[in-house]
Amino acid sequence: MKTRIVVVGGGTAGARLAQRLPVTLLGEEQHAPYNRVLLADVLAGRYAPEVIALPEPPEPARLGVRAVRIDRAARTVECADGTLVGYDRLVLATGSNPVLPPLRGLRGAQPPAGVHAFRTLDDCLALRDRVRPGVRAVVIGGGLLGVSAARALAALGAEVVLTQQGERLMERQLDASASELLREHMESLGVEVHTECRVSGLRQRDGEVTAVELADGFVLDAQVVVLACGVRPRVALAREAGLTVSTGIVVDDSLRTSDPYIHAVGDCAEHAGRVYGLAGPALEQADALAAVLLSEATPPRDAPTTGGYTGTRALTRLTLGGAEPLDLAAFGETTARPGDDVVQLNDATRNAYRKVIVRGDRLVGGVLLGDLAAVGTLARAWEGDEALPDEAPLLHLLTHDGGSS
Repeated sequence: MKTRIVVVGGGTAGARLAQRLPVTLLGEEQHAPYNRVLLADVLAGRYAPEVIALPEPPEPARLGVRAVRIDRAARTVECADGTLVGYDRLVLATGSNPVLPPLRGLRGAQPPAGVHAFRTLDDCLALRDRVRPGVRAVVIGGGLLGVSAARALAALGAEVVLTQQGERLMERQLDASASELLREHMESLGVEVHTECRVSGLRQRDGEVTAVELADGFVLDAQVVVLACGVRPRVALAREAGLTVSTGIVVDDSLRTSDPYIHAVGDCAEHAGRVYGLAGPALEQADALAAVLLSEATPPRDAPTTGGYTGTRALTRLTLGGAEPLDLAAFGETTARPGDDVVQLNDATRNAYRKVIVRGDRLVGGVLLGDLAAVGTLARAWEGDEALPDEAPLLHLLTHDGGSS
């Protein structure tokens, strides 16, 4: 008898699994699965929405279908339209929700018109409809998502202010030097950057946002406000079903939850105490789960079931446009500990910055801006977690060929 595999969620992980296995995919959005990483390029007008569509799975997805309840005893998923979908194996790929900050004018109420999250294709299209040259836009949040949104809005001709509560932009990925170069690049695009800046509220008139209030009393005029304050795993469906949930839905190396018939992958999953929230780990988890489910369906003779997933060493990459585009990549630890070896090169004439951190005989992290020619070699050395060759000087790690010549 064929195993019925149902996947809840049509994002990166869910769509990847649907390409690997025959599944019933329940997608909450009306759009066919798409590459969420490229939303900023759609907002900027670089790509049309259809360009970022992911390959269609062999089995057509059921779109616009929201799962509202799991009956673990009956092994069914109840949808918002009242239909029931039975499963032998259920995969939760419910993704994450944008974090909405506790601002005056936003708490417990419908957001004023002009206030948008930046998480879905619908968010992106709504912003495109609203933004015109000269529109005053404020982006709240200076992480990867906020920087991407600010760059895209600037490309549309908006007057953009980027606010960051922390000390620097992309502080989770970049060190202080790299972050300062990023700030200079954003300012060269016309983006006004404010760090160590806490937003306290929104002003509105006739249901339209008019300004952003800062904690120090300063007021920023705004016709558009983008909330880019991070994301939080979507775990309500799993929690209500009685599955073990911490920050995300807790899974083992087989991406299996506390129910042996239910798995979780992607932004909603927590493996070994970690929620990644990135496309690379989501794809690796989907591939690992596909292998697990295939091995369970056709187990090799006298061999145990595949263990599956052991974690991902995730690299962050971003390309920021403009007259002089800026590429950046960051991986691992970007702040050295006492005793670490650090190699750092800064080429102001080419707006390039490169830094790697070596601990013992292992590469543990790095940051590159402007010149990513060495990133492939560096990433492989870091992902493989192998001892660096004794004969290769640390400086060679930052050459274009990674020290092979």
